[in-house]
Amino acid sequence: MPTVKNPTRVVLSDEECEAMLKVSGRVGWRFRVALVLAHETGHRISAIRKLRWSDIDFEQRTILWRAEHEKTGYEHRTPVTAEATGALEEAREHNHASGDAPVLPALRDPSTCVSGPRMAAWWKFAERRAGLEPKRGRGWHSLRRKCATDLMGLPLKVLCDLGGWKEA
Repeated sequence: MPTVKNPTRVVLSDEECEAMLKVSGRVGWRFRVALVLAHETGHRISAIRKLRWSDIDFEQRTILWRAEHEKTGYEHRTPVTAEATGALEEAREHNHASGDAPVLPALRDPSTCVSGPRMAAWWKFAERRAGLEPKRGRGWHSLRRKCATDLMGLPLKVLCDLGGWKEA
């Protein structure tokens, strides 16, 4: 019989999210920007950390999610909230690169994106700083589930488009 990797679908609570946001700046600007983008867009951390400045359209307030960075292979563009725009502007203050440079560059090599293991480590560090007991299933994906839960009042097609799900 196959084993289920994570049988519980943990959704980050509003209180947990607020606690993480409060300490995010102490973890670092990259973590804070990623946390806000994950909360506001509902996208996977793997896609968020691979964003390039050329994917961001500040004028139209949209993000292009490239197919090669999406688990589903679904390229799409989504509108961004004022909070997400603010986080991207914060990133631009710290990272003056442009074009195909990463929005969230690696610490040692700014031409590459911050790594997945680094993001996971920052999450655990922020949890501790926020005073949250470690909980199996609480991590970046729990924030994706929170976003989907928060937007449940929207038509399913709209929710799927925003979160990068190919189909309902």
